[in-house]
Amino acid sequence: MTATAISYGHVTRVPVHFDDLDALGVLHNARYAVLIERAMINWWAERGVSFAGGRPTTSDAFNVVREYAITFHLPVRGTGEILVHFWLDNLGRTSAAYGFRFTSLDGETVFAEGRRVNVLLDPATMRPRSWSDEGRTLAETLLRG
Repeated sequence: MTATAISYGHVTRVPVHFDDLDALGVLHNARYAVLIERAMINWWAERGVSFAGGRPTTSDAFNVVREYAITFHLPVRGTGEILVHFWLDNLGRTSAAYGFRFTSLDGETVFAEGRRVNVLLDPATMRPRSWSDEGRTLAETLLRG
C-alpha cells in the first residue's frame, strides 16, 4: 500500500523505535495512540494547521480527542517502519470521525485498526465550535467514499 495506491485518506510511514516496544519486544499498546496522533498532526501541519509558540496557527488547530477505540490483530514485532492509513468517515459541524489502520509496508498485514473522534473547541469557552470553511475544505479531502 502506497500513497498512490489508496483511493481515500492518507497513508504515511512511521518509525517504530526501541523505546516504543514492551517487554515482549512488540509495539506497546499505548504507542499506537501516539503514532496515529503524530501521523495526523503531521498531515494537518503540512497544510498550515498546527501550533507555533504555544498558539494555534488557525482556529481549526484547537481540537481534542473525544473518543478513541482500537482493535489489535497482530503484534508489530521489533523496530522499523510501518504504515499508518487514516481517513475521515464523517465530518460533522464540530467533529470529525476518523478511521485508521496500521499495516506492514506492503499493506498486506493489518496489525491494528480503529476509530478516533476529534471535536473542535472554542479556546475561550472550551465548548464545541464549527470548523472554518478552510478547515472543512482540507478535511473533506480525507473523506472515505
